[in-house]
Order: sequence, then structure tokens, then C-alpha cells
Amino acid sequence: MARALLARFADQFSLNELNLLPTEKLTPSRLKTEVLSGLTVALALVPEAVAFAFVAGVHPLVGLYAAFMVGLITALIGGRPGMISGATGALAVVMVALVAQHGVEYLFATVVLMGALQIMAGSLGWGKFIRLVPHPVMLGFVNGLAIVIFLAQMTQFQMPAADGSGPEWLSGTKLYMMLALTALTMAIIWGLPKITKIVPAPLAGIAITAAIVIGFGIDVPRVGDMASIQGGLPQFHIPAVPMTFETLEIILPYAIILAAIGLIESLLTLNLVGEITGKKGGASQECVAQGIANTVTGFFGGMGGCAMIGQSMINVKSGGRTRIAGTVAAVFLLIFILFASPLIELIPLAALVGVMFMVVIGTFAWNSLKILTRVPRMDAFVILLVTVVTVLEDLAVAVVVGVIVSALAYSWNNARRIRAKTHETPEGAKVYQLEGPLFFGSAEGFAELFNPKNDPSLVIVDFQDSRVVDQSALQAIEALAAKYEAEGKRIELRHLSHDCHWLLKKSGHLVVESDDDPDYEVAVDYGVRTGILGGH
Repeated sequence: MARALLARFADQFSLNELNLLPTEKLTPSRLKTEVLSGLTVALALVPEAVAFAFVAGVHPLVGLYAAFMVGLITALIGGRPGMISGATGALAVVMVALVAQHGVEYLFATVVLMGALQIMAGSLGWGKFIRLVPHPVMLGFVNGLAIVIFLAQMTQFQMPAADGSGPEWLSGTKLYMMLALTALTMAIIWGLPKITKIVPAPLAGIAITAAIVIGFGIDVPRVGDMASIQGGLPQFHIPAVPMTFETLEIILPYAIILAAIGLIESLLTLNLVGEITGKKGGASQECVAQGIANTVTGFFGGMGGCAMIGQSMINVKSGGRTRIAGTVAAVFLLIFILFASPLIELIPLAALVGVMFMVVIGTFAWNSLKILTRVPRMDAFVILLVTVVTVLEDLAVAVVVGVIVSALAYSWNNARRIRAKTHETPEGAKVYQLEGPLFFGSAEGFAELFNPKNDPSLVIVDFQDSRVVDQSALQAIEALAAKYEAEGKRIELRHLSHDCHWLLKKSGHLVVESDDDPDYEVAVDYGVRTGILGGH
């Protein structure tokens, strides 16, 4: 019995099915590509994690620990090999109010609860609802996030003011040198693949630019100017908050928002990486992985995180296709914190900005600008709307707004599709052959198709090319039947499928007096006696 259960479990949850085994043959060349790609990602993670920690109002190590732990766990068990996760700005902007009002310990407790909610979402299979995100929303998400990544790099062109009043823009020689080194890094990333692909172009760009700056002692902002990244191993730490209902009232709203934002950004990134690598699925697995990662991170002093589209694009474009690259990136990041901080702090920010600018260029859906005049106006509007809201608000709000607008547009278009062809039978009955779905949006148009006052004593409504979708449709049919009843006439429904039949019977107001024919192989009449409508 035990062996049978174990065999069944292994069959349903195999390593291959969960995407936990390499999907490509691991040759020395592949291994080298994965390791170098992971190193490139780790270097790009450092300033991002530090910057987002500042945004959230916590110590830089809180962001770095989150990047390490979230990145490692999701790399090992996430839904899409090749994705990179870590501390993100989308979550940091939500955290800052919580940290400012209640302190960092409440943040850690919130991250733990956030992870639990994400695990629940994944276990319930809610990840599949990402399929409801239309393509125009995806285009707007990609474009908006590319702009956000670009704008985030602008802070690297600032430095603390001499009087301590706040950041001020670089000027003079420092600004020109920063721009020149950024352009040099971008040129290397663009041109090197045309010569050789032995080393990932972003890594080569960082290495060459850093060597020039360090070798010639050029005075430009470096990673160490942001903050020291030196630290020890993350320590297990239970958040020091009162275990009371008041604490739950404080952290629950933040946990729900953070969990939703984290999952939306992660699942959209999963789809984007899937389109590039040709892999599908893994949405629910990614939800669980993100949840486990955030739960663990909250207990080890990290600020939590989610998938990072910028770093994921760096990894994919550098050749990372397996779990090795993400795992190596997290390990390298820990090595930087423990041993290599003095060296990493010497890297010029211009090199990392150049890498991120190339990510922006590669991420932005430039073809969307060409198709804006070719696609339906509503789709073009949704693309622009989601892009703008992503930049002005945040990703979660933008996606929700985009989905709602797309759904309303779809409903409006379907509402206009309801129509009917009419003819009379030899017996004198009038037949309305409906076309288009009958639902809340088309219910009013449905009622306008009929003429109870002038129609004959028997009216047949044929649903062969239509569907009864919701309660509003049932109500529309009842209202129509009541009108014919008031005129002393009878209405029959024909060609209803099984699900329509089920909806009608479930309503408790309509009785279909016949067996259904879901395949429409035989024309069957379904009489609805007006005397039993509405309790009559």
C-alpha cells in the first residue's frame, strides 16, 4: 500500500514535471555559459538591491539578504528556469510607509505573512488566472516596466549635496565621464556578440569599464558610494512583534498588497521569459516558490521580493537557460557580501547603468509603436493606459486597470453582436434565430429584438447560434416571457445546450419541458409555459 502511494505521488509530482531537472544537456560549454551569466546577474543585483533598500527605508543588507535568499530559493524550485528574483522597487514603494510608521520588525512579519498568502494562492491554483491578462496589457506592462527601469537609473547620476540638503545632479567632468563610460559599456554589449560569444557581453562590458576606471583612477561614482555591502551570513530571527490581533490588523493589508504585486509581477515575467525561451506553464509552481522564498526571507532579516524583469532579461540574453544561472547568481551575491565587498565596491556605477540601459532597449516592445495605428483603437488605448499607469502608480494597479478596461471593451463588443433573424413556420409560429451571446451586456439589446404586441400567439426563440451566459440573461428571458404572457401568447426556447439548460433549471423560475440535445444533432423544442414563469 505504502509503495503504491509513493509510486502514485512520484508519478504525479515528478522532478521533470515540476521543472526541477535541467531541460538541456549539461555540457562544459553550457555550464560555463550558465556560471558567467549568473556572475553578470549578481553584479547587476548589487546596486538594485541597495537602491531598493533605501527606497523601503531599511539597511542595505536587508535588501541584499532578500536578493540572495529569494533569488536562491526561486532559482531552485521556481516555475521557470532562467528567471531571476530579488528585492524589487514595486514592493519597496509599498513597504516604506509600513517601515516609517511601525519599524523594520513589522516589515519582517509582513513578509512572512506575504509568503504564506502566496503559498496559499499557488496551492489553490490561482496562478492560472494570469491567462486572463490580454496581450495589449502584456505589451503595456513590458513598456511601462522598461520605462520604470530607465527612470530608476537616473538616481545613479545624482550625488549627495555638499550641504546635506539632498541629492543633486552630477555636472561638469563627472557627468561627461559618467555618460562616456555608460556609452562605452553599451557599445561593448552591442558589439561584442558580433565578434565572439565566449563571454556574456554584459559581463565583458562591466569588466572592461571597471578595469579602465580602476586602472586610470577615474573619479566617477562607484558601488561603494551608495553604501557598504560588507556583512555576515543571514541569521535566523523571529520578527520581534507582539503576537496580537492588533499586529495582524497592521500587517495584513500590507501583506495582501505585497503578495498580489509580487505574484502579478512574477507571473507576467514568467510569461515573458517563457515567450523568449519557448517554455510554458509553471504558474502555480512559481506562486508557491515565491511564497516559500518570502516566508524564509522574513525569518532571516530580508525585505522580501519577487521576479525581476531586468535581471531576468540580463540572464536570458546572456545565455542562462537552466536553474544553474539563478543559483550561481545568488551564491555569488553572498560571496560578495562575505568576502569580496572591497572589490565590488570599486565597480563604477556607469558600467551597471550601461547594462540596465541595454536591458531597457531590449525589453521595450518597440513593435508596439508600429502597431498602435493598426490594431483596434481599444487595444491601442489599453497599451498606452497600462504603460502610463505602470510608470505613475505601480504594476499591480496597471494590470488590474488594463484587465478591467479590456473586459469592459470585450463585453461592449459582445453586447453589440446580439441580433436575430426571423421567419414564420407553416403553422403560423414566428421563429427568432438568435446570434451572439446573451449576457448582462446584451440583455437590453435582446429585449429590443422582439415585438410581443404584433407577434403571433406562438413565438419560438432559437438559441442554436447563441448562449445563455449569466443571471442577467435569465432575467431577460423571464421579462420577455412576462411580456408575451401579458399579451396572452406563448414562448418556446429551442436548441439550448446542456450548460444553458442547467442555468435555466438552476434559476428556479424557468422549467424546460424536454431532454436536451447538446450536440444539436436533432432539432428539439423546449417549451417554457408562461403560466409557470415568475410563480404564475
